[in-house]
Amino acid sequence: MRVSTRGDYACRALLSLALRVDEGGPTSVRDIAERTGLPQPYLEQILLALKGAGLVRSKRGVGGGYVLARPAAEIRIAEILSAVDGPITLGDFGEPHADGACDHEGQCVLLAVWKQAGEVMRRHLDGYTLASIAEMARGDAVWPAVDSPVDSPVDSPVA
Repeated sequence: MRVSTRGDYACRALLSLALRVDEGGPTSVRDIAERTGLPQPYLEQILLALKGAGLVRSKRGVGGGYVLARPAAEIRIAEILSAVDGPITLGDFGEPHADGACDHEGQCVLLAVWKQAGEVMRRHLDGYTLASIAEMARGDAVWPAVDSPVDSPVDSPVA
């Protein structure tokens, strides 16, 4: 699986909102774009998709902008990625045959491997919430170790 630019931008935008949740009130698209370095027109499209998924709410007019629709501790990274890119999978290869009867040599076993790998990725990303990422960004929590084998945050406490 590869996280798309759209998925990365969506996570960055919502992280920006989570980092400033204590300021209260909506944040304009322009402010989010300036703080994150994201292109404003593209960010507007992404925020509309996130609004459609129920992850943000918007307020129009002077003093308007976006706020998180739920507490940051209830919004998972996997949910953000799925909102803008669709379900987290390694590809759209179909389902393995339930009875093990494959149409093509070895196809079903590979389909089962791809499905399992996609599920592992989804569970891993489900282990991170906006709140836990915000704590890391503030320096209040340890970052995931880049050089070590991937430990699922699902098994560790999540904010």
